[in-house]
Order: sequence, then C-alpha cells, then structure tokens
Amino acid sequence: MRIISYNVNGIRAAIKKGFIDWLKTDPADVICLQETKAVRGDVDTKALNDLGYHDYWFSAQKKGYSGVAVFTKIKPDAVELGNGHGPSDDEGRVIQLQFGDIRLINAYFPSGTSGDERQDFKYVWLDECLTWLNKLKKKHPKLILCGDYNIAHNEIDIHDPKGNKNSSGFLLPEREWMTKFYASGWVDTFRTFHPEPHRYSWWSQRFPSVRLNNKGWRIDYINVTEPLKKQLKDAEIYPDVKHSDHCPVYLNISLK
Repeated sequence: MRIISYNVNGIRAAIKKGFIDWLKTDPADVICLQETKAVRGDVDTKALNDLGYHDYWFSAQKKGYSGVAVFTKIKPDAVELGNGHGPSDDEGRVIQLQFGDIRLINAYFPSGTSGDERQDFKYVWLDECLTWLNKLKKKHPKLILCGDYNIAHNEIDIHDPKGNKNSSGFLLPEREWMTKFYASGWVDTFRTFHPEPHRYSWWSQRFPSVRLNNKGWRIDYINVTEPLKKQLKDAEIYPDVKHSDHCPVYLNISLK
C-alpha cells in the first residue's frame, strides 16, 4: 500500500493549482488530506472517482475551516468519522479507515500559532489523542497515524532550532509530547529510511524565498505502531509538489 499524507491548505485552492493533474500521475493508492477547508459538495468528486478513488470526508462544522479527507483506490472495510473527542470532532480533525487488520488514521493536529487559547487547546488535544491512541492500540495493534502534526520533533526537523525555540510547533512541551508518543510504541517511518538533515514538509508563505532556500519544518508524518515496523518498504518527502505551503509525505508499506 502506497500512502501519501498532504496538508493541502484548502482543497479547492489546491485543485486550481493542478492537484487533480497530480493525482493522474498515480502518486499513491491512498491519499490522506488535511485542512481541506471544504465539504464534499464543494468539490467535483466525479473527477476523483474517474481516477479510481473512493472519497471519504470529515469536515468541520465551521465553514471553510480545518477538515480531513481520504481518497483511496483500495476500498476500506470500514470508515469511522472522528475519534469521539467532541471539540476535535467539531473541527473535523480525525477520520479512520480499516484495511484488513490495519487501521489507518488521518489526523489534522491543532496549531497553536494564533495565540495562547489555541495553544492551550493544542495541549489538551495532544493529551486526549495519546490517551485515545493507547486505548485503540489494544483493539487494533496495527495502526498508521498520518497527518499534519504541527510539531517539529527534533532540531534536525527544523531549519533554525535556536531561533524557533519559542515558536509554537517547536515548544519544549510539544517536542516532549512527541518523544513520549514514540516511546509508547510508535515508529517515525521517514527517519527509518532517512537520517539525513534538511528534509522538511512545510515552509512559511510569508516570504517566497523561504521555500526556495529550504528554510522549512518537518511537521507532517506517517507513523506506525511497532507491529508494522517489519512491513515498511520505503518513505519519502516530495518538496517539488507545490499545491500548498506543505508538501506530500509518502510511505510504502506491505499489507502482509
């Protein structure tokens, strides 16, 4: 199974920038999108279906905000919207798909960049999420959690760690949460194959030169639980795909 996770920063805007043409190149079997900023009716889903994708959406109650979607050529055995955490579900942050004994979770983690209130919401969300994941693992040991985590874990994952030590997304409590998350039985699939520096998945849009000069952050991940580690085949980041301020991250995993 080839999986892509991609924060499109608005699916309609991404489509105007050639997103459907990119899908025609068959980049993956399963495309997990975050920050769709749309409901299903806002998009010509026939164009997706004609390419062989089944499409599943979980949108925020607030129009034009947040939202996740999955386009998959492999029909799932089951689809579940949300994770039962009310404030998160109101913002359309989690969608789950079952493929045999593997459960794929597509999540859009909150950002705290707009101020203290949202940063506090982010910390509560992270704690709720880890509690939920630990419980879910008992029922579904083989989990894949992909999405925009809005956290750069280590100094290697950000172009300027010293300058950003007080920036949301690289705050010590956020990074410690990631460390605790991995210690609880998760694998960073990208780092399994790529220990090298300067590999990022998001660049600020404030200055065009930021992406050109690769002054980015790695905040998008496809992580798996330990029982799936032996099934990993490849992982990659695609910085040259430019429909968003993020780029796609990729995982190839054997289903058996």
